[in-house]
Amino acid sequence: MQSRPTPVALRRCGAWRLSGHSTGASIRRFITRSLLLFVLPSVCLASANGATPEAATPPARVGALAPDAQVRWLQRAARDDTLERLGDAQLVALFASLDARTLERYIAAGPNGYADCEFTMRHRERIDGRWPAQADHLLVRLAHDPLRLYARWLPDGAHAGQEVLYDATHRGDAMYGHMGGLLGAVSMWTALDGAFARTQSHHRLTELGTEAIARRFLEDYPRLADAGAARPTRITIETRDGVRVVAFTWEVPAGARDLPASRETLGLDLRHAWFRTVQSYDSEGRLTEDVVIERIEPKAFDALTFDARNPDYRF
Repeated sequence: MQSRPTPVALRRCGAWRLSGHSTGASIRRFITRSLLLFVLPSVCLASANGATPEAATPPARVGALAPDAQVRWLQRAARDDTLERLGDAQLVALFASLDARTLERYIAAGPNGYADCEFTMRHRERIDGRWPAQADHLLVRLAHDPLRLYARWLPDGAHAGQEVLYDATHRGDAMYGHMGGLLGAVSMWTALDGAFARTQSHHRLTELGTEAIARRFLEDYPRLADAGAARPTRITIETRDGVRVVAFTWEVPAGARDLPASRETLGLDLRHAWFRTVQSYDSEGRLTEDVVIERIEPKAFDALTFDARNPDYRF
C-alpha cells in the first residue's frame, strides 16, 4: 500500500496542501504576499521620485481623472514640458475635456510668478473711451517681500523714456517717477491712484505682472461660474509676440454683474500656472485692454535696482 505524502513533505517540495477550505485561503495568502512583494516597491519608488498615480495618463484620457488628479497632471505636464510639446489640436482637446473648475484650481495652486523677476510687456488700454494708437512697451523689474518695482517705457512704444520706482518700505502709497521726452528732466512723487497714473491705466503700478493677472482671474471666476459661464466659450491656441498660449475666452452672460469686461480672453503659459496674455472687451465688442508679457525670467537684484541713484536710470 502506497503511503500518502504528509503536509510537511508537500510544503518542502513547493506544493500546496489540497484539502478543504485551507486550499483557497492558502492561495489567497500566496497571491497577496506576491503582490505586496512586487507592487509595493514600485509604488514606493514612484513616490520617492515625485510621481503620482495619474502621471502615466495620456493627454487624451486626462478628462476621465478626478478634478484633483487633473490639477496634479497639469502641474507635472507643465514642469516636464509635456504641454509645450503637444500640438494645437491636442491642447484644445485636453483643456476642453477637463472639469469646469480645473483651470481655476490649477491657477489657485500656483505659483503665479517668480519671487523676483524681470519681464517685458506690451500694454494698451482704453482710457476715457480712446484706444491708443501705439502700445506701451515696458521693461519691469519686480521683487517681493517687501514689494518693490522699477519700470521703464522702452523706445519703440508709447510714453518712451518714462520711468517709475515703487518701494513699499519707503512710501507704500506713492511712486517716484518722471515723464518721457522733454518732461523727463523733472522727477516727482505721485500717488499710486493719482492723476498721473490714471491718465495711462485703470490699474495701479503695483498690479503689473503675472501674479496680478492671476489674482484678478481668481477674483472674477466665481462670479462667472455663478452666472453660468464656468466653462469658457472658446479655447484656441495663439502665438502673440512670439508667446504661444492656450487662449480661454469667456463671454459674460447678459445680466451678470460686477464683472469688469463683457468678454475676456486669457492666454495660459504652457510651463507655469499663470497667464501671459489678456484681451478684454466692452459690451460693444471694443477692446478695452490688451496685454502680452513677452519675456519673463527670475532675477537676483542688487541694492541699486530699486534706488533712484542707480546710474543706469534717469531720475
